[in-house]
Amino acid sequence: MSQLHNRVALITGAGRGIGRAIALAYAQEGARLALAARTRRDLEQTAQAAQALGAATCIVPVDISDPTQVEDLVRHTLEQFATIDILVNNAGIHHHTLFFY
Repeated sequence: MSQLHNRVALITGAGRGIGRAIALAYAQEGARLALAARTRRDLEQTAQAAQALGAATCIVPVDISDPTQVEDLVRHTLEQFATIDILVNNAGIHHHTLFFY
């Protein structure tokens, strides 16, 4: 049995790219997944792929730059799974800034 079996992983940026790949790898290892990203459609696609691998999932569309939405994400995950064992901080915030030297 995998060390991830039945562990709850909250993964930000789970809709695409590295976050999606991590979610699917964790699903293969038996983790339960709270999937977070800005785009619901991307999250739904990741959740469907993870569920096909046998994972329990919940999705939470969230903008991680908004502390209130992050609090809601944690609250929703705890309501769904009662715990958070693993946090994958994959999402980032990008600020456009002029750079002069």
